[in-house]
Amino acid sequence: MIKSTRIGGDVPNNKFFVKSPKAGLRLLGATVLMSLYALPSWAFTIDDVAKQAQQLAAKGYEAPKSNVPSQFREMKFADYQQIRFNHDKAYWHDQPTPFKLEFYHQGMYFDLPVKINEVTATTVSEIKYSSDLFNFGSVNHDPEAVKNLGFAGFKILYPINQADKSDEIVSMLGASYFRVIGKGQVYGLSARGLAIDTALASGEEFPRFREFWIERPQANDKHLVMYALLDSPRATGAYRFVIYPGRDTSIDVQARVYLRDKVGKLGLAPLTSMFLFGKNQPATTMNFRPELHDSNGLSIHAGNGEWLWRPLNNPRHLAVSQFQVENPRGFGLLQRGRSFEDFEDLDDRYDLRPSGWVEPRGDWGKGHVELVEIPTNDETNDNIVAFWTPEKLPEIGKPFDIAYRMHFSRDEDKIHSPELGYVKQTLRSAGDVKQSNLVRQPDGTSAFQMDFIGPALKALDEHTPITSQISVGDNAEVVENNVRYNPVTHGWRLTLRLRVKDEKQPTEMRAALVNGETTLTETWSYLLPANE
Repeated sequence: MIKSTRIGGDVPNNKFFVKSPKAGLRLLGATVLMSLYALPSWAFTIDDVAKQAQQLAAKGYEAPKSNVPSQFREMKFADYQQIRFNHDKAYWHDQPTPFKLEFYHQGMYFDLPVKINEVTATTVSEIKYSSDLFNFGSVNHDPEAVKNLGFAGFKILYPINQADKSDEIVSMLGASYFRVIGKGQVYGLSARGLAIDTALASGEEFPRFREFWIERPQANDKHLVMYALLDSPRATGAYRFVIYPGRDTSIDVQARVYLRDKVGKLGLAPLTSMFLFGKNQPATTMNFRPELHDSNGLSIHAGNGEWLWRPLNNPRHLAVSQFQVENPRGFGLLQRGRSFEDFEDLDDRYDLRPSGWVEPRGDWGKGHVELVEIPTNDETNDNIVAFWTPEKLPEIGKPFDIAYRMHFSRDEDKIHSPELGYVKQTLRSAGDVKQSNLVRQPDGTSAFQMDFIGPALKALDEHTPITSQISVGDNAEVVENNVRYNPVTHGWRLTLRLRVKDEKQPTEMRAALVNGETTLTETWSYLLPANE
């Protein structure tokens, strides 16, 4: 909007007076003024989406209806993979921008159409589905049956690895799930718009993005802006995403959520990942891969400056952990220890999967970070969820605003503060005692070795009198507590051996390294699952 300043008294008849030092008052015609006001002032914002979200929240939920033929709904994953978008028809391929859009076809459990719009400087127009955009491979189908379907989702392409090659950097597919990668990364953990009643006996509700608006980028834009409308039986929401691709792709998220009805648990900025086995929980069956996970720990940077690290488990029973934090500075599911030798997997390249880090914008107040660990026997099942839950839930029908930045990175050491050491790895084994004949004899204890590393520890002399501060729950007694310098990592290794009193109960442990009154490391927090 153009603002005018009145100069020299009243302005009669919609005419604009401009003061000139040479010619006094010069009269400009009304046509000039009208042309100024005729300049386009329209812009699409999150408020436009929020109006729709608020209207949806004020009325009853209407469940979406699938329009997919049974052949496509019942197809196996291998068949669904046969349906590929024709790269030559990528959206914006004829525009002077490095960004491109490709789309997912409906099939399997992706059986609901998603409306996708393009936003320009003056208009909003729907990107129309056409079966001609897809190659169906060996999938035999009736062309008429898919003639009037819709898109299941979309992907964003940008040249992050080579200047002349478009790489997939964002995938929006399924409910409110999306996955993001940066340079040299492959897809791993997922993010979500919202989580409702995760791990409650009543069952989880999965909100979905039902409509998107994507701004057409300019030629020199290094970021992409898009909006999404979220809907579910008990919540609606408006989202704005600003995507910055690069070595570490980041996304600024702004959300305005409305509740339709009461919820038991509201999960904000949720991350979803997979942990099958690792060094702290070795595989129960022989496997050539030493570790198999998208993430191996939850990291939290609390409002008071404390850093916490919780290694992940694949428990025998559902496990829910809550970490009370006021005004968190960050949290995320990380992949610490990512050399190829940690995984030895040439196909799935778990060593190249990114960590996901959530950096809150503004004060989030009181609440907790929640970690949900679900038993699984299959690496295709995402069994790890982490999110923020506010202590006070929003009122029904009232807007709840939240903003944060998400980072997807392989540089985990840059996520952590250089002023404190952090846990490189957690090793777990059956405890034993070295006998006089040098033979190690198992003694029924559980043993953990934690390697603490980082610039702050590396700078210390190896003879620094470092000790540990530890605590265990009532279900265990400490048998050994030993700290020694590790010349390989230039850090320190803490050995903790304990005897569990009741193996049918979980055991909580915490540990950190100190030098006198000075805390040197993050806090290692571990839940030894019940063994039953």
